[in-house]
Amino acid sequence: MTGQAREAAGSGYRALVLAMLLLVYTFNFLDRQILGILAGSIKAELGLSDTQLGALGGIAFALLYSTLAIPLALLADRTSRTWVITVSLTIWSGFTALCGMAGSFAQMFLFRIGVGVGEAGGVAPSYAVISDYFPQEQRARALSIYSLGIPLGSAGGVLLGGYIAQTVEWRTAFIAVGLAGLLIAPLFRLTVREPARPAAQGDAIPVSAVFGILAAKRSFWLLALGAACSSLCGYGVAFWLPSLLMRSFHLDLIGAGQFLGALLLIGGVAGVLLGGWLGDRLGSRDKAAYAWVPAISYIVGMPLFVIGVLSNSVPLAFGLFLIPQALVYVWLGPVLTAVQHLVPAHMRATASATFLLINNLVGLGLGSWSVGALSDALTPQFGNEALRYAIAAALGFYLLAGLFMALAGKALRKDWIDGRRSPA
Repeated sequence: MTGQAREAAGSGYRALVLAMLLLVYTFNFLDRQILGILAGSIKAELGLSDTQLGALGGIAFALLYSTLAIPLALLADRTSRTWVITVSLTIWSGFTALCGMAGSFAQMFLFRIGVGVGEAGGVAPSYAVISDYFPQEQRARALSIYSLGIPLGSAGGVLLGGYIAQTVEWRTAFIAVGLAGLLIAPLFRLTVREPARPAAQGDAIPVSAVFGILAAKRSFWLLALGAACSSLCGYGVAFWLPSLLMRSFHLDLIGAGQFLGALLLIGGVAGVLLGGWLGDRLGSRDKAAYAWVPAISYIVGMPLFVIGVLSNSVPLAFGLFLIPQALVYVWLGPVLTAVQHLVPAHMRATASATFLLINNLVGLGLGSWSVGALSDALTPQFGNEALRYAIAAALGFYLLAGLFMALAGKALRKDWIDGRRSPA
């Protein structure tokens, strides 16, 4: 979208578009993360191990979520991004409702794959729509506001899921949130107009062309690997933290939901907004800041997380988790903005999907599964406290994420495309 087209859209309508994208993304994470708070109830009824639960939260979802994201992003770049988002929301919401009808591990695994298939078409096209509607100097903040869907959706999942599961049953929680998403899909399509793009941008874009540009850029690989390490830890901790609160801190479902809901709403929202503000403010002076801000955040936050996990007091753990919970969300606005500026504008959805492929195959695919498998392996030695030490070990990936991000800064200065020129 050109500057004139953005002006024609008006700031009020841009805000409405962003609000609708945020609503859809909130349901994306609500449907994705509700499994974590319901894990104990599902484990008991279906007779699952921690490794199987981790597979449901990780590889079952990430398998097609990651791989289908690229063809769906290509489709969005060539056709209508808003239609791809609408259909994707409909599919993932339907499969979320079906999760409430699963009678075995195999059925639940297949339904979670379906949720991943739907969500594959939601995120990368949304990044591109935001970049089309918002000028460069506002994109980190706009993408950060969109990324509020992560803490808001995750908080909604643990609060709503925990309440419904304890007062009714876990199956009702899946069905309720799935049906709500189905109601939002037509509202989104009627509200959000497809952003105008130059005619040349509708031409077929060979995926090899996008891959070729990204593969040649050192900053892309460092940002992707840093985000993948962060997500491996982040998704693993997010999935298993409800179980840790119930096993080691002896909270019930509603108590665990309230603990995590407050943590996500306070820490998560603050971190996402802080990242967007710092990205736009510091990145306007030095593009390296888009990578260095997350690097510092990871390194500072990791030790506090570890101390909190190993503590035995609920109030102390909450206080210790609050700051790192904010810091590990700081990366979203700056890094997502940087990825948008590694390719020309008409390749943005595909570039985002390529970034998400690496991020999610490693982070989402392995995060919850690896923590669950490590918990099972440590159980003979630590018994019911095995999950605590598995999570503490996984937190080390935040330090690795910080290292990759720190190295990406200098390369980002060279690789940045400002949207007014083609790549060299």
